[in-house]
Amino acid sequence: MANPSFLPFILLLSSLSSAITARNPYIPPPPGLTLNHYAKSCPRFHEIVQQIVVPKQSANPTTAAATLRLFFHDCMVGGCDASVLISSNAYNKAEKDQDINESLAGDGFDVVTRVKTALEIECPGVVSCSDILAVTTRDLIIQVGGPHYEVKLGRKDGLESKASNVEGKLGRPNMTMDKIISIFESHRYTHREMVVLMGGGHTIGFAHCKEFESRLFGPKPDPSVHPRLAERLKGMCANSSSDPAISAFLDPISAGNFDNMIFKNLLNGLGVLGTDQAMASDPRTRPFVEEYARDSVVFFRDFARAMEKTSVYRVKTGSQGEIRRRCDAFNNLPTGTK
Repeated sequence: MANPSFLPFILLLSSLSSAITARNPYIPPPPGLTLNHYAKSCPRFHEIVQQIVVPKQSANPTTAAATLRLFFHDCMVGGCDASVLISSNAYNKAEKDQDINESLAGDGFDVVTRVKTALEIECPGVVSCSDILAVTTRDLIIQVGGPHYEVKLGRKDGLESKASNVEGKLGRPNMTMDKIISIFESHRYTHREMVVLMGGGHTIGFAHCKEFESRLFGPKPDPSVHPRLAERLKGMCANSSSDPAISAFLDPISAGNFDNMIFKNLLNGLGVLGTDQAMASDPRTRPFVEEYARDSVVFFRDFARAMEKTSVYRVKTGSQGEIRRRCDAFNNLPTGTK
């Protein structure tokens, strides 16, 4: 549970690309995805999503960040196919139980489950969990002040979820900038897109103490941490060994708002995660940090474009997937694949 002194919202995460920074090709959505996919089969789709999302975020203000992080952790492992929602069973250890996913907050899973339940009552067997996760994420971002972007619909839910598929697809807070950039590049993102996605996620995000305490307590404390921030974080994390749920917001200035303050913080040494702070010093990424710190309009525009790109990443259509009856289980078989 987040420390009350920081307690407006949540963390997101990590991962995406381009060794082709200057000429990153546009990746079009596969045929079949449209903005009005449910216009006839489930005409109240967007209305029902809003009926669930708005009160959920109001009652639990960590929901937006939790869902955004869940969305990225889903898309970066095999594409945006709701595979991260699958629960493990005796036959299969699913993605959500890989160590990097164990810190995914429950509010993200909960809001998707609530939307799915409502839609199964309204139009059973019609709306995929992957479409629900994509639209719910977009609507929550808007609710906390972020930009609108289009989400094309018609995804199918994936037929595989294996913990063994996760490693190397997502960034970790203790990675070097070379490794983080390499991971983003493997997903065909530019350096600009990497910076805007990491910053956009972390402006409303939080991290557990274990993800940054090595910067504070040594054996060699990180000199790039602002002394006052270090003092505050040390106080918060002093008892993290007995309470591993203790966490800090990644934007200590305006944690509850989707804004460009995260980039201003990084230029002032106020990055909680080492990988965030490194973006402000690495010559490959610092120009974008500076640009987004200066211009929130450009930040919002680029974030919206990057999210549209992410939302169609390796999506499944047709016979590549199914419409799950429950988001945490495949329809027929108890194993990790069909």
